[in-house]
Amino acid sequence: MKNIKLIEVPSEIGAGTRGASLGVDAIKIAALDFMSNFFVHFPSEKIPSENNLLFEPIESPYAKRVKGVIKMYDKISKAVCDSMKNSFFPVILSGDHSNAGATIAGIKMAKPKSKLGVIWIDAHADLHTPYTTPSGNMHGMPLATAINEDNMEFAVHEVDPETKKSWDYLKNIGKIAPKVLPEDVVFISLRDYEKEEKGLIEKHGMKVITTSELRRKGAEIVYRSIIRYLSDCTDIYVSFDVDSLDSSISKGTGTPVSNGLKEREAEDLISKFMQSRKICCFEITEVNPTLDKENLMAEIAFNILQRSVNVLMMN
Repeated sequence: MKNIKLIEVPSEIGAGTRGASLGVDAIKIAALDFMSNFFVHFPSEKIPSENNLLFEPIESPYAKRVKGVIKMYDKISKAVCDSMKNSFFPVILSGDHSNAGATIAGIKMAKPKSKLGVIWIDAHADLHTPYTTPSGNMHGMPLATAINEDNMEFAVHEVDPETKKSWDYLKNIGKIAPKVLPEDVVFISLRDYEKEEKGLIEKHGMKVITTSELRRKGAEIVYRSIIRYLSDCTDIYVSFDVDSLDSSISKGTGTPVSNGLKEREAEDLISKFMQSRKICCFEITEVNPTLDKENLMAEIAFNILQRSVNVLMMN
């Protein structure tokens, strides 16, 4: 039976649309609406945000608010590392997906000798770098920091020395780089990404499970095939961006995309993963209640969270 610890990260400085910092509280409100005492059961830690930077001028156009992101990486990675060293299973509830790079760093800092696999359930690849980004938003870059990739083959920007220094810090946090090998990343429901990211996926032969493949094979077969594919990994981190869900239900997120997962498909698949002893950390991200009606996205996220944690508790 795993000792669960909730780590709340109400940070949205990596996103392009405002409101994701409210996602953690929206999930808590969903729990109250369901008359669940879920958030009373587990110890929790709230990471202070750097959201004040949203009101200040942007210094680095190709890595927006990167200095704040560095501070978040430092705080989150330490919290995740300390939790794991104290024998907790960290469940991260975060605002925007840039925070996931810090979660991965924390796992590696706690277990530097482990071979880490990543299951990235997301409509987007989040493999951009300051050299390739179309937006400068850092929620599109966390996996690139984790695999220590600049992607210079597809560079479209000249990056100033200060931004380069900050970017290099993010890649090397914990003095471990790369933290994950590209071939140990599995994308699920990936369907909206740029040619620069496609170039990296093809260069490294990164595994992609489409929505239609999941639907055709079913959660059980996909779960088994991914665990088999990552069999060399000693630990596996699961990151669930709610925009992996179909845009018909994922209205409460900054970047909804059609042809995504149904709620039950995501719930079934994630709860399957939680049966594996190798899963060491789970993250839910990008709930934005300001874009939603009746807190639907947060309610779906809470259902997935509650079922996943219940499965964790049983294993």
